[in-house]
Amino acid sequence: MSQYALEVSSLTKQIGKKTIVDNVSFKVEKGEIFGLLGPNGAGKTTIIRMIVSLINRTGGTVTINGYNLDDSFKLAMNELGAIVENPEFYKYLSGYKNLRHYKRMALADISEERISEVTRLVGLENAIHDKVRTYSLGMRQRLGVAQAILHNPSILILDEPTNGLDPQGIREFRDYLRELASQGTSVLVSSHLLSEMQLMCDRFAIIESGKLIHIASMHDEKETLTSRIEFEVSAIDAAVELIRQHFAEFEISRISGNKLSILAPREKVPLLNSMFVKNEIDVFQIQTVKATLEDRFLEITNREKKEQNL
Repeated sequence: MSQYALEVSSLTKQIGKKTIVDNVSFKVEKGEIFGLLGPNGAGKTTIIRMIVSLINRTGGTVTINGYNLDDSFKLAMNELGAIVENPEFYKYLSGYKNLRHYKRMALADISEERISEVTRLVGLENAIHDKVRTYSLGMRQRLGVAQAILHNPSILILDEPTNGLDPQGIREFRDYLRELASQGTSVLVSSHLLSEMQLMCDRFAIIESGKLIHIASMHDEKETLTSRIEFEVSAIDAAVELIRQHFAEFEISRISGNKLSILAPREKVPLLNSMFVKNEIDVFQIQTVKATLEDRFLEITNREKKEQNL
């Protein structure tokens, strides 16, 4: 079998003359959570829909656990579990009967022990015999995961899985995915909730206007994240102008009053402070705040837009 749970190569989707997804390639390793990040409309859902064969590809290949989707469709799809949009169930049936119904449709033979196993894994053992209409949104999401992994797929694909969940539900859902990954199931998850993806993913790719513009390990990215430096100064307009003149690559934002925030490496603090003082701008306070994945996302996408405009 392949060392990768999913391999996407040169994936492209065109509608008329418009390119929705443009030559996207990435690989998902076994037992990892891989995130597709990007704003709404970036092409994340289109990528997922092509992977799970809900829409046709204009170009490119998809390989799931060694099975090419074009050459071995049934075998490839049997290695796949997915939730695209909100999971739907027969609400008048219990969670257990919904899983039993899915069991009858699966290619693989699914035992009662497997149903009990996935029920425990997603934390529904106390509600599995209740009717689905009594379930909260979070419980329905968990039942959706149970259904998607019932046939023991190599990879679980989720499109915006935490939409509508409260903070407690999001945290629980994240824990379930980490437990799945620890047992060897790979997860591909798309989201625009960057703070949540920072806690969840092992690696991530950023999609912007249908193109893959960045891919990295979350651990490595955390190590290289620049810092956001907050200054309180006597003349904020003059300070902003100075930074733009000497450090045009730094992202600047005003916080409130005479406070400004600069996305820059921590080692630039003495240089910035010295520049302000030399130009008769008093510095009342300096604070360094570790940058987040959201900061990094904005840094990368803004840089991409600048390069496109050159």
